[in-house]
Amino acid sequence: MTLIDGKATATAIKQQIAEEVKDIMAKGGKQPHLAAVLVGHDGGSETYVKNKVIACEQCGFKSTLIRYEDDVTEEELLACVDRLNKDADVDGFIVQLPLPKHIDEQKIIMAIDYRKDVDGFHPINVGRMSIGLPSFISATPLGIMTLLRHYNIETSGKKCVVLGRSNIVGKPMAQLMMLKNFGDATVTVCHSHTKDIKKECLDADIIVAAIGKPDFLTADMVKEGAVVIDVGTTRVPDATRKKGFRLNGDVKFDEVAPKCSYITPVPGGVGPMTICSLMKNTLAAAKKEYYK
Repeated sequence: MTLIDGKATATAIKQQIAEEVKDIMAKGGKQPHLAAVLVGHDGGSETYVKNKVIACEQCGFKSTLIRYEDDVTEEELLACVDRLNKDADVDGFIVQLPLPKHIDEQKIIMAIDYRKDVDGFHPINVGRMSIGLPSFISATPLGIMTLLRHYNIETSGKKCVVLGRSNIVGKPMAQLMMLKNFGDATVTVCHSHTKDIKKECLDADIIVAAIGKPDFLTADMVKEGAVVIDVGTTRVPDATRKKGFRLNGDVKFDEVAPKCSYITPVPGGVGPMTICSLMKNTLAAAKKEYYK
């Protein structure tokens, strides 16, 4: 069993990005600028945005954080998006999800200029990605694909099961694994209404668990030699930890890991690669790789 080290992989990629940024700026180019809009005080969102700011420093990016309380109106948030769309110095920006219930998330996503949509959530980027055109790709699926390539894990012709059908992970992950120039795999998407998830998983060479249920994937659902990618990051109360909680994946790691050829840990697996992919998308936006 090989443990897939997302932290080390992300560190190496961020060093490469930093070197490229240094070179761009030495030649008189513009410093890439990533902005983030954070609404409220969701613990997971706070951590993600804090790590994003740190990653920007490591990559040599300019970073801006715009904060709102969770009683912000939809109109105020849309006005903020409009300002960022028009700000020539901002290459890319994210509006951190989830948003408070009184705000229509899809409306906010649709308002973001797709050329600055480094989260890869805008329908134009989703559509371009789905047919194999260059685009910003949702950060977590892009990070997973980067890990699979980094570890030379064969995906072509393999059977891949994606657990979960969210717009952020499940759907784009399935699309990438299907695309000829990415995964080139045979893909099954399982969700809450799938009849026999255990049977589907036992047939899989690669399982991507993004269902949001701690310890959902157990050893009796995984065949010998499978590759298991755990996207789950649920905060589980733990009095023995300083913060009072631990991060728990969707995979029951201790019993599943011995059966795997490769597996990601939680934390330290997919998480660091999500931030790293956001940096890659921001650099691409700054270089205008996809859109002029």
